[in-house]
Amino acid sequence: MKVGFLYTRLRVEEKYLLDELEKRPGVEVVRISDGERFFDIAQAPEAVDVLFERSISYSRGLYISKIFQAHGVKVVNPPEVAERCGDKYVTSQILARAGIPTPKVYMAFDEESALQAVEAMGYPCVLKPVVGSWGRLLAKVENRAMAESLIEHKSALGVHHQVFYIQEYIHKPGRDIRAFVIGEEPICAIYRTSENWITNTARGGQASNCPLTPELTDLCRRTAQAIGGGLLAIDVFETEDGLTVNEVNHTMEFRNSIATTGVNIPALMVDYVIQHA
Repeated sequence: MKVGFLYTRLRVEEKYLLDELEKRPGVEVVRISDGERFFDIAQAPEAVDVLFERSISYSRGLYISKIFQAHGVKVVNPPEVAERCGDKYVTSQILARAGIPTPKVYMAFDEESALQAVEAMGYPCVLKPVVGSWGRLLAKVENRAMAESLIEHKSALGVHHQVFYIQEYIHKPGRDIRAFVIGEEPICAIYRTSENWITNTARGGQASNCPLTPELTDLCRRTAQAIGGGLLAIDVFETEDGLTVNEVNHTMEFRNSIATTGVNIPALMVDYVIQHA
């Protein structure tokens, strides 16, 4: 079996995954850099049985996955799932339509309507880019003066930032939850604790084990089913009314979660990829 391994650079996670792949008998790994070559879309790329998409770049991973899929190669995660996770509007719309608890979102497309949306949402609220990760370019909007300034700055950043995604601010207990899902089944979860309102471990959040309660397990299963399954990390907030899903990630990071949870996350990910070849 040939597994194409699509990557931008070999971070800790990719090294763990390659180690697991190379341990498996009968598996040949074909490393494919997403930035060092071009693709003729009319011709099949490398002859692999499955493409394991681990690009840091959302757009590179998405389009290269589409090229492989167009020539009959199975992709994990498939580009349809990547699109549902990679665009925050799409994720929020799917969750809302599926009746899954998720923060309220308003969308606006010019400065005046964006300010109206922020005022309607109320303070504080959160401005996010529709595409992005690691908690970058998020802004907690505290008042009208801040809203006016942030909206003006975002509008000047370019076309992608002129789509205004305004999200309800959730008052968290100093932490959130990241749950890891294989297929549609949660395997483990961590708390991410921080004094900062942004709790991503990439921004200094501290990881600790989070038990998979019946409520969390059910919420993650329903979310994975709505998104289309695969290898997912689901970010969850605790509220007075129960759990609510913030975002879903399709190329999840897990370096801080293996020892924390005692679960061999990369081994389970590789098992899933091989099973779906």
